[in-house]
Amino acid sequence: MSLTIPNPEDVNVELLMPPEIHINPPLLNSANPWATTLEDLKALFECPSTGAVTTRTTLVDGFPHHPGMHQYTFFNPSTNLPGGQVSTRQSATPEQGATASLNNMGYSPVKLDEYLDYIQQISDALPGPSEKWIIVSVTGTPDDVFTCYARVWQLQAKVKMPLALELNLSCPNIPGAPPPAYDAKALEKHLNMLWAGATMIRSGAAEAGAGAGATRRVPWGIKTPPYTHAGQFDMLVKALREIAAPRFREACPVSFVTATNTLGSCLVLDDGSSDERGKPRLAGSGIGGMAGAPLHPLALGNVATLRRMLDEAKETRHVRIIGVGGVEDASGYRRMRDVGAAAVGVGTALGRKGVGVFKEIEDGLRVSSGDGKGVEW
Repeated sequence: MSLTIPNPEDVNVELLMPPEIHINPPLLNSANPWATTLEDLKALFECPSTGAVTTRTTLVDGFPHHPGMHQYTFFNPSTNLPGGQVSTRQSATPEQGATASLNNMGYSPVKLDEYLDYIQQISDALPGPSEKWIIVSVTGTPDDVFTCYARVWQLQAKVKMPLALELNLSCPNIPGAPPPAYDAKALEKHLNMLWAGATMIRSGAAEAGAGAGATRRVPWGIKTPPYTHAGQFDMLVKALREIAAPRFREACPVSFVTATNTLGSCLVLDDGSSDERGKPRLAGSGIGGMAGAPLHPLALGNVATLRRMLDEAKETRHVRIIGVGGVEDASGYRRMRDVGAAAVGVGTALGRKGVGVFKEIEDGLRVSSGDGKGVEW
């Protein structure tokens, strides 16, 4: 698909300002295997300790999941030994101390339209409007991503909760398809297509006088991989600013950045019987993306660096950061907030502890408030 980049002179100035996303309370799940099914999403949405729910990353036609190939496991970062069974499903019980995870699972086998139907079902069960966000995490070609945004935008008119779109440019587990957010040209192509498509949809609705559709706003953001050197941060921030200028008068159209995804090229080996010792824990080469406790310092560094760099220019100062990586308790949550995260996502700890991890974090923040009653979000 070829889209014409809108001329700023032909676009209403208000449409050039991205919508804001306010998550309250500022706690949510990241896009992960434990947000795959309708039951997963219902449980997350009904949890009073979360202000948003993120779907597992999906594609227009879903991802070809193969249980013998796409797996995850927990492991103990102190010993680097497996701490639970290998799983291809959403539930597995980790052993004590297994606070890290490794996965080579790719994206969700559930198609985009199925997730949109899940969201409609959750909305239909609500007695009235809700302020809790549902963030639809998507990926694919630039054309596919435009299609995803259009369908989410259409759904927003039918549901009782606010929707946002997260463009996942960071999965390390797709053979032959390195994360676009590591490549300047691929990153620019995705950002430009989504910006042009979103602007075209809203401008078209405004020109048609499409009632509420003319003012309907669906914020969008990107999910980034872990960056490890200054050149990668420079590349991302440069790409965000160049969407804004010269075509954009005021601000970068991205509303949020989710930082960070799992760290790729990691390996956990078995250490059991002599026949098992030294073999990869996961299928095939065993290489996958690492998350949980060992990722936490790197995730904090990414959030802190991005916040500082985004704040250096007026075009990107408004971009909020959802901090993800190794948060499992109130202390981890607080560290993320301290380095600049507007909201905090939880992944591996959700798989380990279930939805109760969010109440555990809230209770920890209540204790730290001093009187044990109020919560210092």
